[in-house]
Amino acid sequence: MNTDLGNIVINNDVIAQYAGSVAVECFGVVGMAGVSVKDGIVKLLKVDSLTRGISVSLNNNKLTLGFHVIVAYGVSILAVADNLIGNVKYKVEQFTGIEIEKINIYVDGVRVID
Repeated sequence: MNTDLGNIVINNDVIAQYAGSVAVECFGVVGMAGVSVKDGIVKLLKVDSLTRGISVSLNNNKLTLGFHVIVAYGVSILAVADNLIGNVKYKVEQFTGIEIEKINIYVDGVRVID
């Protein structure tokens, strides 16, 4: 972003970390998923590794986010996705000042919550 005082550059990892922290707060999201390319195994990522489950790209000053999530067993995936999109879109746009063009959600697993 260009301002009167200079340029503001936000690293994609910062956006991914913030978006990941917003996503795991959403109802029905157990956590972010990491897929092992070698084994094809999906695992639940720890809080300090959230950025591995999120892709961020910026085209024409608009963000595209991709989330690989694990959802809770027994909840509507559509309801979880709608909640995730709404929360992330609002909070990330407020945080960065950049419009979100698209949010893609990839459900990579289902977990039973104790």
